[in-house]
Amino acid sequence: MRMEGEGKLLRVFVGESDTWHGRPLYEAIVARVREEGLAGATVIRGIEGFGAHSRIHSSRILRLSQDLPIVIELVDTAENIDACCRSSTRWSARAW
Repeated sequence: MRMEGEGKLLRVFVGESDTWHGRPLYEAIVARVREEGLAGATVIRGIEGFGAHSRIHSSRILRLSQDLPIVIELVDTAENIDACCRSSTRWSARAW
């Protein structure tokens, strides 16, 4: 969907090893928001980061990690992003 005017950016943070029904979680999220008709989504693989447990995840050769940080950026109008956030609550109740 093409977007005109001012947009809103939503960032979703997941781990590279997170899955849903045997598929990478980031792929499932991108497919779902595409079905919802959002204007755009981009998946960015981080080279290093840490999360709730403060454990460093890194792509450096000496510290190979199987769970690098993934950022999913979703872009659309504020109204559509807000609607996506509301519907994600229903997704999690049903399928996630």
